[in-house]
Amino acid sequence: MKILVTGVTGFAGSHLVDYLLTLQGVEIFGIKRWRSRTENIEHFENRISLYECDIKDASSVRNAIEEIRPERIFHLAAQSYVPTSWNAPTETLEINIMGQLNIFEAVRRTGIDPIIQIAGSSEEYGYVKPDELPIKETNPLRPLSPYAVSKVAQDMMAYQYFMNYGIKVIRTRAFNHTGPRRPSIFVCSDFAHQIVEIEKGKKEPEIHVGNLESIRDFTDVRDIVKAYWLACEKCSPGEIYNICSSKGWKIKDALYKLIELSGVKDIKIVQEGVRLRPTDVPVLCGDCEKFKKQTGWQIEIPFEQTLQDLLHFWREKI
Repeated sequence: MKILVTGVTGFAGSHLVDYLLTLQGVEIFGIKRWRSRTENIEHFENRISLYECDIKDASSVRNAIEEIRPERIFHLAAQSYVPTSWNAPTETLEINIMGQLNIFEAVRRTGIDPIIQIAGSSEEYGYVKPDELPIKETNPLRPLSPYAVSKVAQDMMAYQYFMNYGIKVIRTRAFNHTGPRRPSIFVCSDFAHQIVEIEKGKKEPEIHVGNLESIRDFTDVRDIVKAYWLACEKCSPGEIYNICSSKGWKIKDALYKLIELSGVKDIKIVQEGVRLRPTDVPVLCGDCEKFKKQTGWQIEIPFEQTLQDLLHFWREKI
């Protein structure tokens, strides 16, 4: 089976390839931009086929898909950092919306019939009322950032191409996920990075934070990518599936758990205005029963282990 992974050099993309390489009978292809950093894929780079391709360039996307003719596509390439979407909304919309459009059009015009998994986001739900928790797939979408708007557009586009052209798209909405290789611009990895700098004497014993009161539903990325595979194996095209742990963690509690795991004492917590968003989603905690019933997927890595692994990751990097 030929499998194409977009965003292969990224956080989730590289973990997905790690998992795919444990399977039998798969041939893995990845697309990357010429300027993409490659540290996440150095350990398997010689075991997959890489193509230089910018998903914003329709012709290069079509050339890659015509040559590979994949039977499955995992579309993970994106501008995925919410704060960046406030500063660069045009780029966020262009990468996320037009990039996906180029993939769909290439598949349609090439005439192949792959299963395509679209990595949506819990950010699509945006403002959630207290009586709507935990969040089901049927919840209204009230996006609160340019990133969230781009993901809603991707989601709706996937439905449109399924209905109009019969393209077999699986629409997943993953809630927050983290783990080794997560860039330090993301909250748990940022905390772990700062703590390890303190451990190594490279930083004063204080951690700079944003909003610590938000509640998020965290899952280990290694569980998430297994869910992506199962989505293509067992889920119905055109349908929407939440992927999450169904357990909410206050950001403050995740920070304190990391500090506890590190053993560092007397850390000062400093809130910085620059780390606060114009609007923040107070609670994102999902209901994953639809996906679990369809696939049998279960969480295998507890969040405490994920946090410990994040600390180990940064201890090796710093």
